[in-house]
Amino acid sequence: MSRYQKSEQLLKRALKTIPLGSQTFSKSKTQFPEGASPFFLEKGKGSKVWDVDGNEYIDFMNGLLCVSIGYADDDVNNAVFEQIKNGTTFSLPHRLEMEVAEKLVKMIPCAEKVRFGKNGTDATSGAIRLARAYTNKEMVLICGYHGWQDWYIGSTSRSLGVPESTQALTKAFIYNDIESLKQLVELYRGKVAAIIMEPMNVQYPNSGYLELVQQIAKEEGIVFIFDETITGCRFAKGGAQELFGITPDLATFGKGLANGFPLSAIVGKSEIMDLMDDIFFSGTFAGETASLAAAKVVLDKVEKLDTCRKIKETGEYLLSHLNQVISDLKCDFFLKTAGHPSWSFLIFLETEHYSSFEIKTLYMQEVLQRGILTFGTHNISYSHDNTDIDNLISCYKQVFPILKEAIVSQTLKQKLHCEVLQPLFKVR
Repeated sequence: MSRYQKSEQLLKRALKTIPLGSQTFSKSKTQFPEGASPFFLEKGKGSKVWDVDGNEYIDFMNGLLCVSIGYADDDVNNAVFEQIKNGTTFSLPHRLEMEVAEKLVKMIPCAEKVRFGKNGTDATSGAIRLARAYTNKEMVLICGYHGWQDWYIGSTSRSLGVPESTQALTKAFIYNDIESLKQLVELYRGKVAAIIMEPMNVQYPNSGYLELVQQIAKEEGIVFIFDETITGCRFAKGGAQELFGITPDLATFGKGLANGFPLSAIVGKSEIMDLMDDIFFSGTFAGETASLAAAKVVLDKVEKLDTCRKIKETGEYLLSHLNQVISDLKCDFFLKTAGHPSWSFLIFLETEHYSSFEIKTLYMQEVLQRGILTFGTHNISYSHDNTDIDNLISCYKQVFPILKEAIVSQTLKQKLHCEVLQPLFKVR
């Protein structure tokens, strides 16, 4: 009997009514190999989750980084339960909107005013509309991943359905390559409304790099936006802008803001944010109070428990041991690590006979079988502890030799119980 029998049955059923069987590409069969993966989770607590077949995992995905404290946190859940008793979405604003906004203004360097959305895409798209309204310009320069709306996704290989006229208004520059940004600014001088970027993803910023980007934006009259959908409530209390000492004009937050409850935010300078009165950024559920109640507790924990420090320390413990294992097992010809300790990456390198995705597929098959839920990232939550990391490292000590032997003996495909994963699209 398959370890994932119920998952596979549910996937077949889901595909009849839901394209891909999932609401999110990154949770779908495009990212998890059929025949060697779970596809449905049943419950979670702390750092653990259980699939519909009853298999237990230490979760290093954490809802694509939105679970920042841990699954089913008692304090968060109790606040949500109490709020639900009184209603969730009302006919007028609720004071929770103001209270959470005040906390964000207190914590985030660039935040003078706040507006809420639900997904990171809501916030980034709202920020771009603000920038265009503020500058009366249309071009947008991007670096990183910024959601599914036309203005961004049209610049990627997933541009199907986006008008060419919209695609032409967004251009990507290369992280840590200031010349790639300068060339675009020169090419579209006087036309650029916004520079939007993830302040960090796989790589750390080179010394002075973010300062140069900010300087270019200021000199050219361009609105400078940090997309902190991931880095917020993770890199530091005030996000990556606090960690790196760079204050953008606008910033977007989401993911871990409410520990898995749907909430995002645009924050920034009053003179730009006040244009919210004139642009149209309005959503029925933006002020939904269950998520705001969750966010209020999360932000209290970020401030009072210094959750970002603990998350970082756990991630540092992971990376130090992981790098040692890669070195000891002589696997550095196909593996390396990257990223911030709170959000690190296991990078699969191309080899003479195998692509990175072939190697990653075997990796996922083997780690999932051993109770580790990941697709190559280590998204740390406050609930992870060193025991979780020790279990992960123990798993890697078993799996890396399997990968190495398969690569060296050229038997990788014979070891697969599934089809090889295919890349969705590359944004980092």
